[in-house]
Amino acid sequence: MIALEEWAEIRRLHRAEGVSIKEIARRLGLARNTVRAALRADGPPLRERGPRGSVVDEVEPQIRALLAEFPRMPATVIAERIGWTRSLTVLKDRVRELRPLFVPPDPADRVQYAPGEVAQCDLWFPAHRIPVGAGQERVLPVLAMTCGYSRVTDAVMIPSRRAGDILAGMWQIVTGWDACPRTLVWDREAAIGGTGRPTIEATSFVGTIGVRLKLAPPRDPEYKGLVERRNGYFETSFLPGRTFVSPGDFNAQMARWLTTRANARPLRSIGNLAPADRWASDRAAMTALPPTAPAIGLRHRVRLAKDYYVRVDGNDYSVDPRVIGRFVEVAATLGTITARCAGQVVAEHTRDWGTGRTITDPAHQVAAKALRAELAARRQQRSTRTHGDGHVVAIRALPDYDALFGVDFEPRPDSGAVNAEGT
Repeated sequence: MIALEEWAEIRRLHRAEGVSIKEIARRLGLARNTVRAALRADGPPLRERGPRGSVVDEVEPQIRALLAEFPRMPATVIAERIGWTRSLTVLKDRVRELRPLFVPPDPADRVQYAPGEVAQCDLWFPAHRIPVGAGQERVLPVLAMTCGYSRVTDAVMIPSRRAGDILAGMWQIVTGWDACPRTLVWDREAAIGGTGRPTIEATSFVGTIGVRLKLAPPRDPEYKGLVERRNGYFETSFLPGRTFVSPGDFNAQMARWLTTRANARPLRSIGNLAPADRWASDRAAMTALPPTAPAIGLRHRVRLAKDYYVRVDGNDYSVDPRVIGRFVEVAATLGTITARCAGQVVAEHTRDWGTGRTITDPAHQVAAKALRAELAARRQQRSTRTHGDGHVVAIRALPDYDALFGVDFEPRPDSGAVNAEGT
């Protein structure tokens, strides 16, 4: 078989320059029949190679037998069952070719969404470690929500993946939209529906707003592919080359980028329109927000201990020590920590996104110091008596009187009492 370059040169010499077949054969060092065949050919010579043998060929019947019984058996287990001792790469390639013959196809249809119908939600964990103060850096989750009809996406970094913080992020996003899609789609996120049923917190949230919560089937990322692809877009187009000094800086940069880039970029899936071009009709069909905000954030009730601190998300926050021993209601939003006792605010702090820290209000320290001084004065007052003429009479311990009068009290052998000398 002649090379492609020789075939092209033969045709050029014969057609463009009129060189004879004999002369072409002499110039190129080819047989005349080869030159004739090149001139008669309708197209360039094909460079396809015949099938090559593989070391996996001899064990393919065993692979097929295993896949026929266990279609989803991993290639590593197949290698163990057939006693494969050579490279796993070639075996995995063959298993990948054969498996579709035994696994029923699972096609994914393209879904068309109506305006205001749905928003897909997910947590994205950027690889960047975000400074959270005092020399600490953390990998923090980002809540992303993508609307099905317009493809408008909004995202906000939150301090944890606990239910209260996730719902607080969702509420922040939908209040920014001033409306909520009629259906919110989540995967089996533990705080939302890890058992396959929506959690109490998530159900209360969507019930207050008046929308539906739908959980994706297990191990089916295509079910919410819109937001999954957006997360990948964040990785490739938002993160590279950026630095962040705080979670607030991250959210500010993300908000600007979403407005100027992600939501302004034309998408082929919606007719080469930008998400922002379809946002007005999408938002108009959404559910209006209720006048009462849903329960969001982290909440718990605890009896205030003597050290007058409460723990929230790994940090300790001071509370007014005057309510020590009483129950306090602690509520944490994305930015604040508030404690109430009997409806009265007894602590307000800015939420710290670090861990293992102690946050103290100086006013609480002053109050604690005053309470300790007052308690010491009361103890001192109880330990002294005043005579009728006004002078202080010290209260002596009973063993002092026993020693004064020479009383030597001998306890019975079966008693646990001791005498004045302590024996």
